[in-house]
Amino acid sequence: MNKFFFFLFTIFSFLQKVYCQGDTITASQFLKDGQTIVSSDGTFELGFFTQGKNTSTNRYVGIWYKKISAFTPVWVANRQIPVKGNSGILKIVEPGFLVLINVTNDTVWSTNSSRTVKNPVAQLLDTGNLVVRDANDDDPDDFLWQSFDYPGDTLLASMKLGRNLVTGLERYLISWKSDDDPAPGDYTYHCDPTGYPQDLMRKGPNVVYRAGPWNGLRWSGAPNMVNNSVTSFGLVMNNQEIYYKYELVNKSFVTTFTLRPNGDAMRMIWVEKKEGWVNYHSADADHCDTYKLCGAYGTCTIFSDPVCRCLDKFVPMHPDDWNRADWSSGCVRNRPLNCSEDGFIKYSGVKLPDTRHSWFNETMTLDECKIVCLRNCSCMGYSNLDISNGGSGCLIWIGELVDIRQLSESGQDIYIRMAASEISSNDGSSRKIIHIVLAIALPVLVATVLLGLGVCLVLRRQKKRAETVLIEKGRLDHNNNKDNHSQIVREAFELPLFDLSTLMKATDNFSVQNKIGAGGFGKVFKGVLDGGQEVAVKRLSVTSRQGNNEFKNEVICIAELQHRNLVKLLGCCIEEEEKILVYEYMPNKSLDLFIFDQRRSTLLDWPKRFNIINGIARGLMYLHQDSRLRIIHRDLKASNVLLDTEMNPKISDFGMARSFGGNETGANTSRVVGTYGYMSPEYAVDGIFSVKSDVFSFGVLVLEIVSGKKNRRFIHPDHNLNLIGHAWMLHREGRSSEIVDPNLVESCHVSELQRSIHVGLLCVQQSPEDRPNMSSVVLMLTNEGILPQPKPPGFFTERNIADSAYSWSSHTPCSVNDVTITLLDAR
Repeated sequence: MNKFFFFLFTIFSFLQKVYCQGDTITASQFLKDGQTIVSSDGTFELGFFTQGKNTSTNRYVGIWYKKISAFTPVWVANRQIPVKGNSGILKIVEPGFLVLINVTNDTVWSTNSSRTVKNPVAQLLDTGNLVVRDANDDDPDDFLWQSFDYPGDTLLASMKLGRNLVTGLERYLISWKSDDDPAPGDYTYHCDPTGYPQDLMRKGPNVVYRAGPWNGLRWSGAPNMVNNSVTSFGLVMNNQEIYYKYELVNKSFVTTFTLRPNGDAMRMIWVEKKEGWVNYHSADADHCDTYKLCGAYGTCTIFSDPVCRCLDKFVPMHPDDWNRADWSSGCVRNRPLNCSEDGFIKYSGVKLPDTRHSWFNETMTLDECKIVCLRNCSCMGYSNLDISNGGSGCLIWIGELVDIRQLSESGQDIYIRMAASEISSNDGSSRKIIHIVLAIALPVLVATVLLGLGVCLVLRRQKKRAETVLIEKGRLDHNNNKDNHSQIVREAFELPLFDLSTLMKATDNFSVQNKIGAGGFGKVFKGVLDGGQEVAVKRLSVTSRQGNNEFKNEVICIAELQHRNLVKLLGCCIEEEEKILVYEYMPNKSLDLFIFDQRRSTLLDWPKRFNIINGIARGLMYLHQDSRLRIIHRDLKASNVLLDTEMNPKISDFGMARSFGGNETGANTSRVVGTYGYMSPEYAVDGIFSVKSDVFSFGVLVLEIVSGKKNRRFIHPDHNLNLIGHAWMLHREGRSSEIVDPNLVESCHVSELQRSIHVGLLCVQQSPEDRPNMSSVVLMLTNEGILPQPKPPGFFTERNIADSAYSWSSHTPCSVNDVTITLLDAR
């Protein structure tokens, strides 16, 4: 018996020596198929895996996330040569190689190293980096080899994307061949150091997408990839290396940048439980991101039709091609250049052109940059190199300027070389002949200008009087229909116009049977166009409180917006006394008809409600930071959230919205608009609104969706608090679950539900500065990191519910009606 136990002990000791444990493979240990090593913090795991249904016998060595439920390989060693069956062994051998061998002891894959060591080990680090190092070396960053030098299709935090200028090593992403085959695919993603560094995607040898040059804050053509509460981005450039990387600011989140087999480059964040990976940002997000789509000196504007146009002062090189929507030939200047006479014209709000043929200087001023470019006849444009601190450095382009697109306020300024005759201002590029002409023509010019100003002033007064009459009548005059049409269309980016007769036919002459909604603006009807398309027709009444400005504001704002969680405006009608908006039809109508109805609320289980909350959050995030215009909605409420056939939310009604440019995030007004119960304190009382006003409204909406109760009409037998106050009280006492709609008990995910309540309370905090922005809200909702404790909310003090109206402020009396209101001189 003693011999038997001694034999078992010997076998156990032997297994301890040859099988890997912890995060390390040593020379006396190896990794067999079926075994893994795990990074010390438990984030990453390395082992053998099979990918895809059709390759069940193909085994690969790879690294994946240990802590998440979805199997997601982030690096593969033998991506070109799989091991057949379960016979693979991964081991470390002297003088410092990590090798993968098969059943016949043939080497399938191996690392390399120019150094030799006596005691090599392979270790999986907490960053996901697999390294080979000398076990006797005290320097933790002294590696013989590392997987971060040979990326696959995924860029992890702390990885370098770029080139070592000393060794020539380039680190770049290579897509998989397909979702089932990790072999190298068609697409690669680089930080290209040629000229001034920029991110490029290639399909084979051809560039298909370009993120633009680094401008100190972001890539010029990727305005959404900026520092936030989760990640920070940056470009490192010195004499030894040029590379791009990102770091995790909040390590409780799991985020990657992945190059898919079809060429989609996506920044994704892991959402716990049911949703899996969520695409947070995509490169090549729309047609205008197609490299060189509009040719030289052409600019792409996604909301234009066609999307390609020539820059101002340029014309198509081959007009016939452009008429056939072939823009590849690009554009040429109206007037040819003359190097000694040229100057520059400023073009604003653009994605900077391809910088592979460029030159830069980090210390020059913009004026010095202009001089350098002016002296070089091959220099076609210049710009600031770094815009992070008001603008610094010099970036100049040699040769034609290609791959320009129009952006919103996140775009940059570029100065493009132009013939002197095209330059309106009299700057240093104007020569003696211009001075002579001006001297001769000056008297005539002054007289002409004065006469023109006089005529313009008279016409403007007449036009203003005419517009005043129109507004007083509460309509757009049919007699000026064509002019009004052109004005609206220009402002709405050529939004389609519907004939009144078409809409009357579609709605059966606006019959009562087709009415699907009503409000202070008028009525909404369901319509069916001749082609069978169902539409929602919003018909403003003549007595509508929503006047011409609000009507035009909604047309202009929503025509610019494109997002899955915003209702789509299909067109408008301005005819006779009618002002009509035509939207995509939402068969399930508005959110309030479900959550506040005892019968219908049972149709919205917790997964559907959580999806609605997340969808509204993403829609607001788009409005606040990702859209071409920064939009503050100002009237977010349950009745302004529509639901499609799959119960996906779409934010609607932009009549009260305000748009901002530059770095503006709010304003002050004496005309307070919105709906009581959803208004933030600073807006309702003082007329101060900002993106944080919408955040407050969102917080109220979250609490209503969770509870199925209206904030303003909430009644509790034990106190006179509104819904916000009741939720705050329960949260402080650790009883948040008591606010939950009873219909959600069977379907709810407790941690998601409690997190939603917590986020809602963060959004309704009294001070705007304490409320999170919507990008943070999206991340907090979909991840399980630690949340900050909310401070007391606004508008939660007890009120006298016996009154027909209660007051939040002595300056702001409130109606009990849940309709959009307008207060003049609220302050």
